[in-house]
Amino acid sequence: MSALAHFPAAAGQRVGLLGGSFNPAHRGHLEISLVALKLLALDRVVWMVSPQNPLKTKDALGSYAARVARAQATIAGNPRLFVSQFEAEMNLRYSIDTVMLLTRQRPNTRFVFLMGADNLVALPRWKKWVTLFETIPIAVFARPGWDLAAPASKAAQRFRSARLPVGAARRLAAARPPAWVYVPFTHDETSATAIRQAGEWPQKT
Repeated sequence: MSALAHFPAAAGQRVGLLGGSFNPAHRGHLEISLVALKLLALDRVVWMVSPQNPLKTKDALGSYAARVARAQATIAGNPRLFVSQFEAEMNLRYSIDTVMLLTRQRPNTRFVFLMGADNLVALPRWKKWVTLFETIPIAVFARPGWDLAAPASKAAQRFRSARLPVGAARRLAAARPPAWVYVPFTHDETSATAIRQAGEWPQKT
């Protein structure tokens, strides 16, 4: 059975995609996912563990197996959250390639791309970032220290007319792209960088 065949997203479902290195996964990722389930009225959220972020080096990067295991442990007890190795299995490195493949092969699934506010600021460095906005609805979640920079970022300004008020977030999954919402009420200050600096990560085994 192919990786695509067992991807956890069925026709008619509203599915959030949270991508990243998860180096390591932590409570902040979990909070974003749980808020997204409720606020966006999603059926599930899939964590897309990237084999290698094209914008980051391999320095201090835990092994792929360790990152997947940590992610699975972090979501334990939450049956609507899933960890996927889809990108590694399909040899995908860029979010736009993953999104294009999934939206093409699962046209009856309503996908929403989830990201932290820090990634919205960095988005113009991503491959075909404009196309990403024009392909899938996007939910951006506040992260400590990014409340001012994110709404003023190049990506936010480019697509300011496509921004929905947070009170309309339940409509996002059904909206025609470009469409996005900024979610200001996430509170967990845990960061993967801080965890690594504390010497708790990476795990190379």
